[in-house]
Amino acid sequence: MSMKRELHHLGVKEIAQGLRHQRFRCEDIVHAYLTRIENLEPTIKAWAWFKPSDALERARELDRRQAGGAAGALLGVPVGVKDIIDVQAVPTGMGSAAFADYRPEKSARVVSKLEAAGALILGKTVTAELAYLTPGKTRNPWNPAHTPGGSSSGSAAAVAAYCVPAAIGTQTNGSVIRPAAFCGVVGYKPSAGLISRIGILMFSYTLDQVGIFTHDVADAAKVAAAIIGLAPEDGDSVSDFVLPPDLNPAPLFQPPKLAAVRSPVWSLADVDQQENFTQCVASFRKAGAAVDPVVLPEIFNQAHDIHRRIMYYEGARAFSVLQTQYPDRLSAPINRLIDEGKTISESTYHAALENRTRLQGELNELLQRYDAIITPPARGQAPASLEHTGDPTFCTIWTLCGTPAITIPSGLGAQGLPLGLQVIGAYLQDARLLQAAQWCAQRIGFRQDPPE
Repeated sequence: MSMKRELHHLGVKEIAQGLRHQRFRCEDIVHAYLTRIENLEPTIKAWAWFKPSDALERARELDRRQAGGAAGALLGVPVGVKDIIDVQAVPTGMGSAAFADYRPEKSARVVSKLEAAGALILGKTVTAELAYLTPGKTRNPWNPAHTPGGSSSGSAAAVAAYCVPAAIGTQTNGSVIRPAAFCGVVGYKPSAGLISRIGILMFSYTLDQVGIFTHDVADAAKVAAAIIGLAPEDGDSVSDFVLPPDLNPAPLFQPPKLAAVRSPVWSLADVDQQENFTQCVASFRKAGAAVDPVVLPEIFNQAHDIHRRIMYYEGARAFSVLQTQYPDRLSAPINRLIDEGKTISESTYHAALENRTRLQGELNELLQRYDAIITPPARGQAPASLEHTGDPTFCTIWTLCGTPAITIPSGLGAQGLPLGLQVIGAYLQDARLLQAAQWCAQRIGFRQDPPE
């Protein structure tokens, strides 16, 4: 196997270290990914936009910068960016005909931070329409007859297929965790407010959060560390928070204390997913972890309704102008969301926000007693359909509360598609969560790639 064919299997840290030690050039890395994309894109369709000549020119520029002594945590690392995130002068279609001609004049804050860290934006990844339900063209790399999940479809699929080592997505309900689980990769959604949303299509001011796709927990942490930071223009931005760029590769000094939560939607999980979760719990206990079965307080039975009211109320106000300007360019599902959201009264909306605060308090109290919560990330394997992106309901509570969450691959289901384990931490305790997730991933020991 040639060096260039091997390069596309390297992770974020391996690429950064290899470039730093001059074992290869950024141009070599980009050539490897462009070859991979050329071979797989006709089937997987993960990219909304990419231009090979531009990527190669940026790679050569980064090689020149490195030769001149430039440094950066992600210097030379290719990254895919979900197509609701502005990249200067690059088509940003939001998965919608309403944005067919949109080319932003300025990059989103998260893109600027990636580039400041030396990352190379390889291209724009496919999103569901306006980061909601209507799927884009992307297929699941494990089986192209199955959905990759959504709405960050292309980001998850591109990483799973080794067409890019890392990608950025967003989550308003389950749009990072679910596609990561369906595609068999790591999906990490940091605590709300840690990554700026400036320059990203706003669906729900309260709920929108930025996330990261990689092949392992340590790589997700490294990318996150480079893009976390205060953004004064974003009212929910958190100040004075630093995430260590490198996790301790050794296991925790002591096994973590975990809360095994069968949330109010547990009964919706497929048998494969329930059995896989039970096996994970057993393996953690065998490795010395304390794993307590925990039932969430009764108020969490309302969480999905609370989330829906907030999401629909804010989504209707975010997209009502689009509906007025381009009624024929929006799908039936997004039109229904806008119409329903307009019927939600201001008092109902504010009551939902108050209940969200209560839920956050209850969850924070629970997580004072544990290193992390473990729970399924989805109902099970990716559905055998390209008409919808699957059910986000296993992510709803954690997105609503703004807590950090990460999914790790945990096995295969009966149809040979990935299953995952979702790990949730306390708000702003991201380092602790990532260490617990890394410990869990090491104990599960699952690593398998899509068939070629």
